[in-house]
Amino acid sequence: MSTKYSEDHEWVTMDGDVGTVGITDHAQGQLGDIVFVELPEVGSTIAASDDVGVVESVKAASELYTPVSGEVVEVNDALEAEPSLANSSPTDEGWFFKVKLSDTAELDDLMDEAAYKAFAAD
Repeated sequence: MSTKYSEDHEWVTMDGDVGTVGITDHAQGQLGDIVFVELPEVGSTIAASDDVGVVESVKAASELYTPVSGEVVEVNDALEAEPSLANSSPTDEGWFFKVKLSDTAELDDLMDEAAYKAFAAD
């Protein structure tokens, strides 16, 4: 499974036509201790770059954007009880939601890991 990254510091990892979305390690580091996460509703239709939720930390509140379009098929309920998972495990247990992609070609507009690392370093 390959992971792609957005300029808004979200990642998406594909499993068939379903992508798991979360924030990058870089993003969680910039935000600091995450204390609240608002996720999109299961069943909602979202479009790439849409504001689909909120991430609040001790430093700031930030919108959560989706890197891909489709239907939200699952959210990570564990984040409601333990939002700090987005800090401690941003690319594993701290995932945000899963989306059934409506257009897999959108993945071509995202960065691979090497390109994202260069982007985040700037």
